[in-house]
Amino acid sequence: MPRTISSFEFTLKKRPQHQTLTNWLYGELRNAILEGRLGSGTRLPASRDFARQYGLSRGTVVSVFERLLDEGYISSKVGFGTWVNRVMPVQPNQQTTSTPPAYIRSVISAYVRPKPYVDLVWKEQSHPFRAADPAIAEFPSEVWGRISAKHARNFRSWLDTPGDGRGYKPLRDAIADYLRASRGVRCSSEQIMMVSGIQQALDLLARLLLKRRDPVWMEDPGYFGASVAFGSVGARIIGVPVDEEGLSVSAGKKLCPHAKGVYLTPAHQFPLGVTMSLERRMAVLNWASRAGAFVIEDDYDSEYRFEGQPVPALQSLDENSNVILIGSFSKTLFPSLRLGYIVLPPSLVDNFLAFRYQTDFRNSNFDQAVLCDFIVDGHLARHLRRMRDLYASRLEALIEGGNEYLGGLLEISNVRAGLYTVGFLKNGMTSREAEKAAAARGVEAIGIDRYTLKRPDPKGVLLGFAAHTESAIRQALIQLSAALS
Repeated sequence: MPRTISSFEFTLKKRPQHQTLTNWLYGELRNAILEGRLGSGTRLPASRDFARQYGLSRGTVVSVFERLLDEGYISSKVGFGTWVNRVMPVQPNQQTTSTPPAYIRSVISAYVRPKPYVDLVWKEQSHPFRAADPAIAEFPSEVWGRISAKHARNFRSWLDTPGDGRGYKPLRDAIADYLRASRGVRCSSEQIMMVSGIQQALDLLARLLLKRRDPVWMEDPGYFGASVAFGSVGARIIGVPVDEEGLSVSAGKKLCPHAKGVYLTPAHQFPLGVTMSLERRMAVLNWASRAGAFVIEDDYDSEYRFEGQPVPALQSLDENSNVILIGSFSKTLFPSLRLGYIVLPPSLVDNFLAFRYQTDFRNSNFDQAVLCDFIVDGHLARHLRRMRDLYASRLEALIEGGNEYLGGLLEISNVRAGLYTVGFLKNGMTSREAEKAAAARGVEAIGIDRYTLKRPDPKGVLLGFAAHTESAIRQALIQLSAALS
């Protein structure tokens, strides 16, 4: 049985007036063991230390320990101390569950799971074709570990930096350089705010920019996290259809010409994968300028294009400070690195910073310092180049295998970008029917209808390829073919 040393700083309830010290202490320790608050293997302090800590006589403590020892709750051995034995904890009576207080009932009734998660069964381990995962096994963890160890040893390099709500200044400088060079973004580090990821960025921006009943355009189908953020402030979400050129600005104008803003994924539209055409980009910027609307550009999967030239960010075309760019490192590095950024128009920086102080005052500088060195020392650029080659080969394996096994069942999109692609059903199934059939064969192929607002079912599934080897992709395609047949 593993033994752990405990500081034993748990709370003892007040002794009833007519109960002896010995019986009270015995009852408290016995209940703590039975309820699991003192787990098996926990080492108890010596009787002298225990008595001093709780203001008791040593004789009382020794008497209680001896009684617990006789009853088998604890064990003791000279030179090894006293520890708690393995005891089955008391299980609560399931039939006497109390009714939650009114404030909890109001929360339960007010919030539901986002649409993409309703009835969705996630397996603990990633299986093809889970779309959200990068190739974590290929991440240079040893390099990241060396940089982390360096900053852990020399903590003053990041601990003594001035408290700035924007984030760690050297990292913001590095991100500004990276965005200017790779995405054509026009910004300084003063415009960059570090956040925990895309969802925090959307949450902060929604609460800052929108009021109840304000209309806001969203791609349909589109990223559900944006609809969650906008919906939480009571905004009126206007689903604007997406075609092969991206969001239809003309359709948006017909639906709601005076919307307060729009959320876009122009580099690699989620979930259909298309890249927004230059004509559409200019159209949305012209509309935003005339309407005085904001444009939230989510630079989703922009780093991974496998054909043609990289497409500059929409923000690089903006002449009127309408575009707010958001991005994260969860797909380029690893998802548990909770670091993202917002690039704000200069005139919005002070207002955003003042608003952000309602939630926190300082950033997590340690992770930011590690990421800063990872970028500045060239590791990010090398990692991206290597991953582009790897992902391109895995996408090619998916397309070739799809042509071999899925003919007449599923047509794989010809988009050569991102960490996933889309398969459009040709067998008469709905998106949800195909998803369930695939799941029965051990394949994760999420139905696109989970991401629609008002649009009819596009009848397709997402096929993630980045995290899966070519052999795993091929085997999964065989199973998917059987599921769709």
